[in-house]
Amino acid sequence: MKTVVWIMFLGGAWAACAPPGETLQSTNSAARPQREFNVREFGAKGDGTTLDTIAIQMALDECGKAGGGVVRVPPGKYLIGPISLRSHTTLWLESGAVLQATTNHQAYMKEPGDWRTAKSSADFVPLISGTRLTNVAIAGKGTIDGAGEVWWGPAEEARRKTPGYTLPRPRLIILTGCKQVRITGVTLQNSPSFHLVPTDCEDVWIEGLTIVAPDSSPNTDGIDPSVSRRVVITNCVIDVGDDNVAIKSGRKLPGREFACEDIIVTDCVFRHGHGMSIGSETVGGVRNVLVKNCVLEGTENGLRIKTARGRGGRIENITYTNITLKGCRPYAITITCYYPRIPETDTAQPVTPETPKISGVRIMNVRGSGTRAVGVIVGLPESAVEDVVLEDVELAGPRGLTVRHAKNVRLKAVRLSVEQGEELLTRDAEVVRMQ
Repeated sequence: MKTVVWIMFLGGAWAACAPPGETLQSTNSAARPQREFNVREFGAKGDGTTLDTIAIQMALDECGKAGGGVVRVPPGKYLIGPISLRSHTTLWLESGAVLQATTNHQAYMKEPGDWRTAKSSADFVPLISGTRLTNVAIAGKGTIDGAGEVWWGPAEEARRKTPGYTLPRPRLIILTGCKQVRITGVTLQNSPSFHLVPTDCEDVWIEGLTIVAPDSSPNTDGIDPSVSRRVVITNCVIDVGDDNVAIKSGRKLPGREFACEDIIVTDCVFRHGHGMSIGSETVGGVRNVLVKNCVLEGTENGLRIKTARGRGGRIENITYTNITLKGCRPYAITITCYYPRIPETDTAQPVTPETPKISGVRIMNVRGSGTRAVGVIVGLPESAVEDVVLEDVELAGPRGLTVRHAKNVRLKAVRLSVEQGEELLTRDAEVVRMQ
């Protein structure tokens, strides 16, 4: 049996323990056989034309009523509308199995009505959802296809009419308030918007996913852990039209100092996309994030912490190590309290609970380049970025590293190669080069 290590941040150090949900197919399966519910036995055709939503939902429901097991999806193309997962259940997609989203826009409406009148993404249900579940998994070698093409065109048209506007659309997978979650092996593709969103979840293991959408597809984030904790994303390939991974903390949660914490992203490859992001929603706070052994190739942004007044919070103890960044646009590294644009000048504003506060960032053993500049580290006049260390870092770009409104920035064994201007451009910043 393959042993997988779950790593989380405990008492100031990264510690190892059993991964969440491991008992689903190991300890529990040894104690009692897992019941199987084959969707074909519930009437699913898998012919690409018959709507199989009811049959697959029946299999999931019966599995849940039986106390859990495996819902097996054999090879075939299963046309479906929205379905809901159940606790103690693995949705297993065999190689050659495709869950194909219906192109009927109305099927995703939470309430009956014209989808074009939706005010936000909350007006839609995702293709696959789960709420307050325990020990739930999606696994196998199959594919979940969101049929996003029918949504992207109207979204782009709306954005052309109103710059910056995001047309409301459904997500591919949203899990809300779930514990012991595993998503492994499958391909997620062509979501109308975000592909995978664990929200207010705990103990989440995401491994071996391939997530793809055209680089021109709007808002097609790969994985967005939101107000969640103890999340591992490992050995994934993500090639999409927006953030490859975006850690979000858009609200405070009762009893938690940091709504989003103890997150690892490791051994992943990012191709098209907007890079490895934290933010821009950080009101609930983010801490204890480790990104290691990753390669970003031609992403639009590399390592990025993005937040802004009115949507900011505390961001602490963030570590990037052993990272390769290839031709990131525009910067290899971005740490900024301004989003979406960084102004040339600014004046201090009153500090509020939504004022960003970034501290304790470690960037180590990083090699890469930016197409416009090496990078930026920019705080606010009223809230400086503090305690940032770059160690054993080699970065190249047309311009250097800009540091503004920052304190205690330390550069150790940092080599910057720039085509024009100074390697290091500072203003209202404390930067120390160390031997």
